[in-house]
Amino acid sequence: MSHKCILITGVSRGLGRAMTERFIALGHTVIGCGRNAKAIATLKNQYGPPHRFDVVDVTDDAAVKKWAKAVLAHHGTPDLLLNNAALINHLAPLWEVPQKEFDAVIDVNIKGVANVIRHFVPAMVARRHGVICNFSSGWGRSTDAQVAPYCATKWAMEGLSQALAQELPKGMAAIPLSPGIINTEMLQSCFGTDAAGYPTAEQWAEEAVPWLLKLGPKDNGRSLTVGD
Repeated sequence: MSHKCILITGVSRGLGRAMTERFIALGHTVIGCGRNAKAIATLKNQYGPPHRFDVVDVTDDAAVKKWAKAVLAHHGTPDLLLNNAALINHLAPLWEVPQKEFDAVIDVNIKGVANVIRHFVPAMVARRHGVICNFSSGWGRSTDAQVAPYCATKWAMEGLSQALAQELPKGMAAIPLSPGIINTEMLQSCFGTDAAGYPTAEQWAEEAVPWLLKLGPKDNGRSLTVGD
């Protein structure tokens, strides 16, 4: 499989960290960001150039713009853009979710994705090349009690991605992608000890990363789940 440049948001932990390690193990270049400075420093120490890791808050449009300018200048356009960064609310009925918490979920899960698209996708469009995966969820296609803010954002990823798919030139793809159910901190916050019955992020990445590398223009606008 030819060498690719992979851009991943939310590489500090969970799926983002697991994907980073697996893509690099397979010989690809990873450009990543996260908000946890300690985790980003660890990645920088573990993986030197050509890989790149930066502390970036995707909710800060100016910061994303600055990051994109530097990345595009030094690494070129990504072949695969994975909008993975996300938050989930603490379990509660919608009317009990504090405004700040609700806003944070919306800001990261929707606005953060839009910011990354705004500053990276024009260069991809100019090349008429690249795949954009906006991470959705099973809760972007169904619902459950006490996770209404999160459901709202993941349903938004389905609509946003399918609309974006209609705007891209031939040769590109935008995909709303559900990763499936994985034992991460996010799942543990919802499922408690039952989360242990699902694959770890590292186990998931073993299958998911080769599968992601095969996505292409044929998948434009398709609502996919890893392994489909």
